[in-house]
Amino acid sequence: MSDLKLPSWKDLPPVEGMPHGCAWGLFDKDGVRDEIGTLNLLTPETVVKAREEIQSGKSVVLNWPIDHVHEPGFDRIKPTINITDWRAKGSPWYSYDDEISINTQSGSQWDGLRHWGHSGTGLYYNRIHHDELLKTDRIGIDHWSKRGGIVGRGVLLDYVAYAARHNIAYDAMTRHRITLDVLKDIAKEENVDIHPGDILLVRSGWIKWYNEHSPEERVAKVKNGSEYVGVDGSEEVVQWIWNSHFAAVGGDAIGFEAWPPQLPWCLHDFVLALWGMPLGELWDLEALAAECESQQRWSFFITSAPLNTPGGIASPPNAIAVF
Repeated sequence: MSDLKLPSWKDLPPVEGMPHGCAWGLFDKDGVRDEIGTLNLLTPETVVKAREEIQSGKSVVLNWPIDHVHEPGFDRIKPTINITDWRAKGSPWYSYDDEISINTQSGSQWDGLRHWGHSGTGLYYNRIHHDELLKTDRIGIDHWSKRGGIVGRGVLLDYVAYAARHNIAYDAMTRHRITLDVLKDIAKEENVDIHPGDILLVRSGWIKWYNEHSPEERVAKVKNGSEYVGVDGSEEVVQWIWNSHFAAVGGDAIGFEAWPPQLPWCLHDFVLALWGMPLGELWDLEALAAECESQQRWSFFITSAPLNTPGGIASPPNAIAVF
């Protein structure tokens, strides 16, 4: 549990020119503007407490394979992997290299704080305007590496399993909303407690749908689609995420929140721009869900080592859950 105390939603201090709920300045220290947002909640005490989740030693990788991103959404490029045979180029050594080109938003990813600005003002976390962002490395994803990466306690809220138990039929390629009442009900059924500093993961069924459908259906619903399952973008969800004091949130959905988002409760606005909270998308939670079900516990130790890219926008999470 984090030893850093934050105000509740209703007690958040006003920030000039911004809507209620803006957390700018809360993590500033000694006059220096903060660059890592809610990752400040991952204190040494929080990490030490999280190690209690390591009981069986079983580990699960949460990155979706790069070559599974056949048809990226939102007009993003496909990943390419090229192999160099140095022996064929005349080297005396038997050796290969690989060259990988990806859009860091095309597959499993952390949205960094430079990815999304507040819709009403164009301001990114801690008051950097869109037009000024590329003139500085501030709030780059490399600051997550400088602080030691992302290490803590993860919790999985498995909506796919919940929907099956409750005979809820839905299409992951529609704007199906996972509401706050349902999220709370899942946590209750899983018997999982949520602590300040936790990393929340929500399994929506998006990756499951993608894995089970044809290339033609992927083109129609993902590459050319516009609506996707996700967490409900609503006032009550926004308040709950803040009041839970998560260090980060993420899931298997392409946008985390039900897509497209709707103002004024766009989760990207609050999570990334107003709070500085990492937001994960397209994580492969299938093996994690199976392991949680097998062990009958939905909390675990989690590590993530994003790319150490100065001024970086986003990164594969390189995440591992340990039971």
